[in-house]
Amino acid sequence: MSDPAPGLNSEQLGAYFALMEVSSLLQYAVDEHLRADGDLSYVQFQILARLVDAPEGRLRMTDLADGVVYSRSGLTYQAGLLDKRGLITRSPSPDDERSVMVTVTDAGRGLIAHVLPGHVDRVRQLLFEPMTGEDLTALSTVLGRVRDHMRATPPRSAKPRAGRNRTD
Repeated sequence: MSDPAPGLNSEQLGAYFALMEVSSLLQYAVDEHLRADGDLSYVQFQILARLVDAPEGRLRMTDLADGVVYSRSGLTYQAGLLDKRGLITRSPSPDDERSVMVTVTDAGRGLIAHVLPGHVDRVRQLLFEPMTGEDLTALSTVLGRVRDHMRATPPRSAKPRAGRNRTD
C-alpha cells in the first residue's frame, strides 16, 4: 500500500485560501451589481457576454457550457430564463441536429451594453486597483498557466453523461 499524498504546506494552504476568498468576494460583488443593474445572475451575464463576443453572436450550447464551466442541465435552465426574457434564441444547429445553437438578440446586446460599464468599474476597483503593473503581469502569467493545466483534460461536454447506460 502506498503512502497517502502529503497535505498542503502552509504556503500552499495560504495561497489556496486567499485565491478562494478573493474569488468569492469578487464574484459576490459582481453578482450583486449584475442583479441590481440588469436582473442577471453572473452565469447569465457570462452567457450573454460570450455570445456578444462570438462570431455572429451565436454558439453551440455545449461550447457555452464548457466556456462558462457550467453543467449542461444548469446551462439549459439559465438559457431558458434568458430565452423567456427575449435576450437569446435557441434553435437546432444547421450542421448537427443533436446540437442546439444559442444566439444573442438585440435586447440581449442592449442589456450587456447597459451593465458592462458598472461591471468593469466593480472589477477594476476590487481586483486591479490594489495591483501594480508587475503584479498584474505575474498574476496573468500564473493564472494563465494554471487555467491551461486545468483545461488540458477533455471538456466536460465531451465526457459521458452520468446515469445513462451506454452500449457503444
